[in-house]
Amino acid sequence: MPEPSRHLGRPLPAWFDDAKFGIFVHWTAATVPAFAPVGPSPFDLAATEGWEAAMARSPYVEWYQNSMSIPGSPVAEHHRATYGDLPYDAFVRRFAELIERWDPEPWADLFVAAGARYVVLVTKHHDGFLLWPSTTPNPHKERWGSERDVVGELAAAVRARGLRFGLYYSGGLDWTFGGLPMRDLASSIAAIPQTPEYLAYADAHWRELIDRYEPDVLWNDIGYPAAADLDGLFDAYYERVPHGVVNDRFDFLGVHAGTAHADFTTPEYSTAHEPGGRKWESTRGLGPSFGFNREERDEDLLPPDGIVRLLAEVVSGGGNLLLNVGPAADGTIPWMQATRLLTTGWWLRENGPAVYGTRAGPAATRTAEGLPVVGTEGDAARHLLVLGSPAGDRLELPAVAVDEGDIVELLGHGGPLRWERTGAGTSIELPVALPAGPAFTLRVS
Repeated sequence: MPEPSRHLGRPLPAWFDDAKFGIFVHWTAATVPAFAPVGPSPFDLAATEGWEAAMARSPYVEWYQNSMSIPGSPVAEHHRATYGDLPYDAFVRRFAELIERWDPEPWADLFVAAGARYVVLVTKHHDGFLLWPSTTPNPHKERWGSERDVVGELAAAVRARGLRFGLYYSGGLDWTFGGLPMRDLASSIAAIPQTPEYLAYADAHWRELIDRYEPDVLWNDIGYPAAADLDGLFDAYYERVPHGVVNDRFDFLGVHAGTAHADFTTPEYSTAHEPGGRKWESTRGLGPSFGFNREERDEDLLPPDGIVRLLAEVVSGGGNLLLNVGPAADGTIPWMQATRLLTTGWWLRENGPAVYGTRAGPAATRTAEGLPVVGTEGDAARHLLVLGSPAGDRLELPAVAVDEGDIVELLGHGGPLRWERTGAGTSIELPVALPAGPAFTLRVS
């Protein structure tokens, strides 16, 4: 039995609990071919058809290199038909060229307009390519990293606009150290490099990222070499960034067994969490892939209404939503993605007080006509987020009690609303014109 981490029980920094909405950015060399089959998440595939299907038919573009190495997979067939025997290295070379065209300012402007409070950038995904000029270069691949400091430039751009900045690093997989092809769960676990060479390499990168950029979030993925001194790494991080937070994917099993440390958990394409338990952050792409996939159509992406309702569901359960953006290979953010972020930000302009700085509210309920209602708690008020538009001019809440003397207001609409008790519930008179949108908020103070 391993010794418990000395960081267990560390208080969660308030900024992270208050932020509620962040933007994930997956920008990798796999966006040059930008192909993956559009379909269920790998987790759903694994649950219904097994891990071999999840690996062979993964909808994640950023897994292109693994998918193309599995004979007969959709990506392997597409690659052979489109590129012949072209190696993945050619995509890396082209991606490195395209990075020179990138401008971080439009990204940062969009993330602010979306209402996000923090940004997490992928600095190295499983293909091993680095988005910063590291002093620890790849020992197996020459020029396997950007000469331009993408990490530093984006950090400066988003922080100049008041956003927090975190970093993702694939600590558990780096295919330049081996592991291809990963066909199933067993081969995926075996692909995590356990050599002293790789441990020194990954540890040097994390420490360099911490010292150089002081990230507000350490977002590791897939795992980490078993021999690592994680407490030592976290000591260095918290000393440098006292308000920083660490996710649960350095040692997922240890965290959930109660021996390893994490500030928050990370359900993926899911909102599963332990009510009243550890802080959680739900993460997903706008579509089935994190990285940009040319095969995705508008109907494959979450609709704007769906994003707002997902955010409301996550926040009412005490979580954060880390919603991914997948830029194209040249660094532009596709129209279908940008418009969804802008509509989310527009909704948050009026409804933000029910999101930012709140805590989990009471259990979800429904209006008399069946519209879902979720709640959040603020310092001086509670908020009822009604997911949908009622048919009439009164809102009947059969399971929501409002106390005598309480004031009920509609965010975005001046003045209190008339209300009355109806047995165990409340009936609220609505204004003539409700704010347009997929959800509206009642503030009870």
